[in-house]
Amino acid sequence: MSDYENTTGNGVNAEEKQWGMFAHLAALAGIVIPLGNLLGPLIVWLVKKDTMPFVADQGREALNFNITVFIAAFVSGILTLVLIGFLLLIFVGIAWLVLTILAALAANKGEAYRYPFTLRLIK
Repeated sequence: MSDYENTTGNGVNAEEKQWGMFAHLAALAGIVIPLGNLLGPLIVWLVKKDTMPFVADQGREALNFNITVFIAAFVSGILTLVLIGFLLLIFVGIAWLVLTILAALAANKGEAYRYPFTLRLIK
């Protein structure tokens, strides 16, 4: 059974799965909006953390991952001065996109996704 039981004991309900997926996909706002990759998961987490335990967990995970990606991108940006940063920025961007999609798919199935190499700053 899942760590996140609803009142009927059947695991994560459909609404929680959907909001869990939104918590991860909200990071894609960063493609269009500066710092949207941080604001999207933060908003979903703040709105749903008290009412949906699965969404609270997945929102926190998405937020922690995107903070880690922001730090990695910032460091890579500085390293563009010595040229290696360009390759790192490309790697970070591709990894961010792929892992975000994998997390959204897992959350949509009701599985708690854990991003690799993530600083767990928000507890």
